[in-house]
Amino acid sequence: MPGLCSLTVRARRTPLLQASARQIRHFSSSLRHRDYADTLPNLKIGAHTRVLFQGFTGRQATANVKESLEWGTKIVGGVKPGVEGKHLGLPVFPSVKAAQERAKPDASAIYVPGNQTAKAIEEAIEAEIPLVVAVAEHVPLHDILRLHSILKTQSKTRLVGANCPGIISAIGKCRIGFQPLPCFAPGNIGIIAKSGTLSYETVASTTRAELGQSLCISMGGDPLAGTNFVDALKIFEEDPDTQGIILVGEIGGTAEMDAAEWITDYRQRTANPKPIMALVGGQQAPPGRIMGHAGAWTAPGEPGPEEKYKALERAGAVMVNHPEKFGEGMRSLLSSRSKGPASDSPFRTQKRGIHTMRRATTHQHQLRPQTPQSRTLYIKQFQALDIIKQTQPAVSLSEAAPSPSDYHLSLTIDRTALSPALIASSSNGFDTASSARLPFDYTKETFSSSDLIIAAAAAQLQLPQSAHASLAQLVQALWTIFKEKEAFVLEIRAGLTDKEALEVRGARFGFDDAAFRSSGRQGDVHALRNPEEEVPEEVEAEKDGIVYVKLGGEGSIGTLVNGAGLAMNTVDALTFHGGACANFLDTGGKATSETVKSSFRIITSDERVKAIFVNIFGGLTRCDMIAEGIILAFRDLNMKVPVVVRLRGTNEESGQKMIAESGLPLHAFDSFEDAAKKVISLAKGQ
Repeated sequence: MPGLCSLTVRARRTPLLQASARQIRHFSSSLRHRDYADTLPNLKIGAHTRVLFQGFTGRQATANVKESLEWGTKIVGGVKPGVEGKHLGLPVFPSVKAAQERAKPDASAIYVPGNQTAKAIEEAIEAEIPLVVAVAEHVPLHDILRLHSILKTQSKTRLVGANCPGIISAIGKCRIGFQPLPCFAPGNIGIIAKSGTLSYETVASTTRAELGQSLCISMGGDPLAGTNFVDALKIFEEDPDTQGIILVGEIGGTAEMDAAEWITDYRQRTANPKPIMALVGGQQAPPGRIMGHAGAWTAPGEPGPEEKYKALERAGAVMVNHPEKFGEGMRSLLSSRSKGPASDSPFRTQKRGIHTMRRATTHQHQLRPQTPQSRTLYIKQFQALDIIKQTQPAVSLSEAAPSPSDYHLSLTIDRTALSPALIASSSNGFDTASSARLPFDYTKETFSSSDLIIAAAAAQLQLPQSAHASLAQLVQALWTIFKEKEAFVLEIRAGLTDKEALEVRGARFGFDDAAFRSSGRQGDVHALRNPEEEVPEEVEAEKDGIVYVKLGGEGSIGTLVNGAGLAMNTVDALTFHGGACANFLDTGGKATSETVKSSFRIITSDERVKAIFVNIFGGLTRCDMIAEGIILAFRDLNMKVPVVVRLRGTNEESGQKMIAESGLPLHAFDSFEDAAKKVISLAKGQ
C-alpha cells in the first residue's frame, strides 16, 4: 500500500495528519496478515457447535442426521441448491450463504459425491463457515490442490478431510461425520488418525479401558489433508479435556515425520507432557503400491513406514503394532504421569498457542524402489514420452540407457505444503545428499530461467548457466502435462547434450484416477491402461469395488478386511506374530455378503492360501449382519479352507456367537492376539 506508507511518513509533520495516520495505522492493523493457521481453534467442537449439512436430503445424509440428532448433535438444517422447505423437521436452505445468514452454523458436513465435493467446499469457504468436514472419497486431486490454494489465502474456514469419517466430540455429543456412535464414550483421550477403521478400533480400545475420548479428528486417507497431525496435536496440547494423545499413521506423505518433530519439541518444553502413543500402518506394504487409500502411496523422496515408526519412537511416542493395545497402554502411561513430571529439563516451561506457526520443513529422504503399479494409472515409458512430444513448449527427447551423469526431475505434490513441488536430484535416482524438494503455488502459470525455483533447481543439479533456459522449458512442459492431464507424479531422467541443453532420456508418469472415476475427466489418459497386462485377481477384485494386492513370497494366510488402514495393519500384525500373508484385501467401507463372497473367491484362487483371516470392524454395518454374510458366502462357495473370524464393533457379541454356532470350520475371536495365533497355527497345518 504505497499510499499508506507515504501518508504515514508525512503524518509526522502536523497534529491533524498525525491523527489521520493513527486512524489509518489502526485500520491497517485490522488488516494484518492472517492465514489458514488462524482457523485451528475451529476444530474445538462441542455441545455449542451448530451443524449444517450440504447434500442434506440425500439418503446417507438423512440417515446420518437422524442418528446424530438422537445422540445430541445440534443440527440447524441443511442445503439443497435452489430449494427451500423442511426435511426431518429442520429447515432446508437454497444456498450455504442463505444458511449462514439465517442459521449461523459453526460447521458444515458435506455429504455430496466426490465430483461435487470441491464445489460444495468452495461455497462453504465463500460463506465463511468456520469448519467444513468433507467425507467423500474419490475427490479429484487437482480439485483439492485448487481448494488448498484458496484456503491458504483466508483465515475463516478450516477443512477436515476429504475422504475421512469426520470429527467428533464424545464429551460434547457433537458428531460431524459418520463415525459408529456405539464405540464412543466421553473421556480424556484425543485421537487423530488417517484411517477410519483403525480410528474406530482405537476408540473401541480406549472405551474398553474406561478412558473414553475427548475429541477425535480424522486426517483422512487422501494425499492432501485439510487438517493434519500437527494441527490436531496443537489442539490436544491446549485442550484441558485431553489428558492422553493417540496418533494413527500409515504409509504415504511426511505427516508422521512432521508430528515427530512437533512431539520432540513439545516434550522438551513441557514439564509434565501428556503421554502420546502411535501406530504406523503399512510396514509390510510392497514398495510402489497404492494400498487402498488414495494417499497410501510413497511419492518420490518421501520416507517409508519404518522410518516414520522410528522417528515417532525417538520423539517419545510409545509405539504399538495393533490398536487393540492402545487402551491398556494409555491407562498405564496416564497412571505414571500422575506421579510427577517426566523430567527436570529447564526447557519444559514454555507454552505455545495453537496459532503458533511451524516452519514447513523440507524432507529429503531416500526414495524407496518403485515397482510397476497395477490397477493404478502409471503408464508405460513410451506412452509418457509420446505425451511429452505432444506438449508445448517442445523439449528435446533421446531415449538412452541410464548414465551416472544423468539427472532426475520429478513434478509431484508436497503433502506438507499442500501444493505441487519440483524435486531435483543430481543423480539418476533420489538420495538424501543429491535431492531438493521445491514446493510452489498451484496458481503458478509459467516458469522462466529467472524464476527462483528454476535457479534453486539448477543450483541443486549444478547446471551451467547456459542450461538454465532448457531447464525452465522442461519444467514448463511438465507443469503443462501435470495440470492438463491431472497427474499426481511425473518423473523424468534427463541429461546434458553436447550443446549444454537438457534432454529427456526416460520418463515415468502417474495420473489421478479419481478425476476419471468420479468426474469422467481424462478419458484419453485412462484409455492407455491395459488390464490384460495386470494381475488378473486384482483386476477381478476391482470390478466388485474390492482392493486386492497379491503379495509375493510364500504367504499362506489370506486376509479379508474392511478398511484400507485396518487391512494394512492386519498384514503388519500377522507378520509381527510370525505369519506370512498372501495378500492385502480391503472390501471397502461395508462388508456385505456379496463382497465377502467375491473376496473369498479371489483369495482361494491363490493356491498358496492355507487359512483365511477375516478381520472386520462393524461400524455402520452391524457385526451380526456381517457374520450372516460370512456364513452364507462360506456355504455358497463350498469352502474347505479354514477361516478365523475376528469381529469387533456394533453387535460384536451377536456376530461372534453366530460364527461359533454355525457348524462350519469358522473360528470366532474377540482378541486380535488370540485370532492371530489361531490362523497362523492353521496356516502351518497345526
